[in-house]
Amino acid sequence: MHFNKIIQFSRQLKAGNRQREFNFKKIKNIDPEQFSVNVSDERGDRILFNMKKQDNRWEIMPGVLPSWIIQSEEKLHEIIEEELTLNN
Repeated sequence: MHFNKIIQFSRQLKAGNRQREFNFKKIKNIDPEQFSVNVSDERGDRILFNMKKQDNRWEIMPGVLPSWIIQSEEKLHEIIEEELTLNN
C-alpha cells in the first residue's frame, strides 16, 4: 500500500510592512507541482493564490494580487523549499 504525505504548513512573513501568516497546502497529483497559498489582507479578507514549480523555482501563478504578495515571491519560494527539505 502506498501513502501520499499531505504537506500543509503555515509561516509568518513580513509583507507589505506587516507581519502576516501565510498558509500553504500542497496540491496532490498535479504536474507541475503546485501549492495553494492563502493569507489575510488588512481587512481580514482571505487572498487565495497558487504557486507552481517551474525551472526549479516556485512562482506565483498569474492573477490579480496585491503588490506585497508579488514582492514576496522570492521569500515564499524559500519557505516552500525549506519545508520540502524538512519533509523528505
